[in-house]
Amino acid sequence: MSERLQRMFLQKLGPQLGRPTQSVAGWITAKVLTKRNRVLEENAVKLCDISPQDTVLELGHGPGIGLEAAARLLSGPKGRLLGIDYSEYMHQVASDKMQELIASGKVTLYHCDVASMPISESNVDKVFHCNCYYFWPDLKKGTSEIHRVMKPGGLMVTTLSLNSLEHMAPTNIFTGESWRPDMYMEALRATGFSDVRMENRTDKLFTFQVVFATALK
Repeated sequence: MSERLQRMFLQKLGPQLGRPTQSVAGWITAKVLTKRNRVLEENAVKLCDISPQDTVLELGHGPGIGLEAAARLLSGPKGRLLGIDYSEYMHQVASDKMQELIASGKVTLYHCDVASMPISESNVDKVFHCNCYYFWPDLKKGTSEIHRVMKPGGLMVTTLSLNSLEHMAPTNIFTGESWRPDMYMEALRATGFSDVRMENRTDKLFTFQVVFATALK
């Protein structure tokens, strides 16, 4: 596919990337996310170093790839998995996929905004997400709310492909410079996170970036 066609494709599906709807475009977006995000999702879960008894939260869980990977690690009786997504369609897709674990009480999914989560304060041990933060309307409101629900010393792992973001930015999918990792990291530091750093990682010949942040309270 030529660069021009790729940009046209991204411009067409751009609004769906942040909030897929139950439509043909939303269905295509879900398929694209499942294929392209698998490495990022699986590595975000791996790098969280999840313990069997942890309470873990995924932000913008999409079709549920990361949820499935995290759920397998929460084998302890107190282990719990939470997930949120702003897209009603993605919430439903993931709810259908995780229905048995939801019925057992191991998993709870919310259809909500990251800036207003129905999760109690200092409740979460680990948070992870991928390809997500640059769709939040207000970075600092989002990171402040994440900090609120995390336990002191809790770890958040964010995975992204900087190369993909730089390629998509000219299509005006994102608002302003919100896609830049330094903007995200600045918001994290301003809202109570420490040890904020970005590292390069490679898996399956795919190079990507990881942002680590610890909730300081």
